[in-house]
Amino acid sequence: MNKLILPLFLLLCIPIQMNAQESIKGELKKELLPQPVFSENPQFVDLYWKTWELAWGRVKYQEGVFQSPYMDENLWEDTIWIWDTEFMVLFCRYAPAVFPGIESLNNFYESILNKKSSSLRIQHPDNPPFYSWVEYEYYKMTGDKERIKKVLLDDQFLQRHYYWFDSLKRGTKLHFKHAWIALEKSNIGYKWGWVQSGMDNTPRGRGRKGELLWADALAEQALSALYIERLAKELGDKKIEKEFAALYKEHKALLNTYYWDEQDGFYYDLSEQDTSFVKVRTPAVYWTMLAEVPDKKQAERLVKYATDPNEFGGQYPWPSVSRSDKGYNHEIGDYWRGGIWLPLAYMSTKALETYGYEDVAYENSYKLLSQMSETYRTFKPSTIWECYSPSAPRPSERQYKDKRELVTPDFCGWSALGPISLFIENVLGFYNIDATKNLVEWRKRGDGEQGLKNLRFGSTVTDIVAKGRQVQVKSNKPYTLIINHKKYKIKVGEQTLKTT
Repeated sequence: MNKLILPLFLLLCIPIQMNAQESIKGELKKELLPQPVFSENPQFVDLYWKTWELAWGRVKYQEGVFQSPYMDENLWEDTIWIWDTEFMVLFCRYAPAVFPGIESLNNFYESILNKKSSSLRIQHPDNPPFYSWVEYEYYKMTGDKERIKKVLLDDQFLQRHYYWFDSLKRGTKLHFKHAWIALEKSNIGYKWGWVQSGMDNTPRGRGRKGELLWADALAEQALSALYIERLAKELGDKKIEKEFAALYKEHKALLNTYYWDEQDGFYYDLSEQDTSFVKVRTPAVYWTMLAEVPDKKQAERLVKYATDPNEFGGQYPWPSVSRSDKGYNHEIGDYWRGGIWLPLAYMSTKALETYGYEDVAYENSYKLLSQMSETYRTFKPSTIWECYSPSAPRPSERQYKDKRELVTPDFCGWSALGPISLFIENVLGFYNIDATKNLVEWRKRGDGEQGLKNLRFGSTVTDIVAKGRQVQVKSNKPYTLIINHKKYKIKVGEQTLKTT
């Protein structure tokens, strides 16, 4: 991979931010991507590059679309999914000049909220709504405050979608073709549907009385309110900040009053009829942690499920239903009955980090990347899959009538979150890259050669590579680098740091 690494003076000649429509032509420009170094496991680096190549094939152009090019999830050519696209933004932000991640959200904003016609069908308009979280993460990486002004102040997309989601009724007909809308708000939560939630054949809801109230729908709206509040604070809009701080507080109180089971230490879905717990455990519970709903003691109990091999831990972490559940399919995963899905794994990992459980986040991420890497090397075809087996280094399968079939290959798509985002953030340990604060925080582990070259945040381009206790840094601009809680002031040019 050294052939891909350009001298610093050449890197400085490449614009950090450019129009994605202009830059997406021909072959993937790898010189615009972060370039990882990881002597401990070079196979992770190989998988990283393969993933970007597959993701490049998901950059699509289409006539009659508000935003083209856009990121396609690799299912149906005429259809886009909200939560797939939201998750894709979180790896595309590492190459915003090349991959139209954040721009792809405009296809939902304009179609749903501004009722503009499009040749793309939004399959489930009531998919999980966490735009504000990914807008915030994109903003941190790029420092693009104009984008935030647009979605929060000028067009008010984030607030409008928040209230639009709350206003939906079952069977609502919108101005474009879509699947049946299952979402409907109740006094203490949301009725929803299995495919609408994104977890198509999950055993959640088994044994319920009446309708199911979905804990993750409530937690995702809490998350949306929390990050609208934070974005408003960034822009100094106290009115929006106060409005959504109050909404967040309401959702947090509902989750802790009705959905928390003190006996099990878990947030469960509810039966609407009598608000009893529906005790099917899935990693969807970690939406509550990502939304900062539990207190420290509650979070500690939730983390135990992430390390327990009979729940969501073990050699192959993050199965989509607890291994102790009778609906868990050990052999093939059967989609959302045990299959390991990168969006849930990534979200849950970020939830652990939010409460300071970096070691658990690291260990589960390393195991998951090991599984993906071994699958890539030993299973044919060699690719990235829609989801993975909960018991072996191979893709998951789905039981369809009397047949078993492999899940979708070349799924980058949200599965890129593993080899790109979890690799950079949790295995390499660059857990906080913030252009708004001119800051990089690195949790460095071990003494092998490791780091990132050509990391771009805001208008900064930097190399940060350690060998032993020495760290070589190059940068076109000054910034603050924190390595294992020790602060270093990085200057323009090259310098060598000695770490303890």
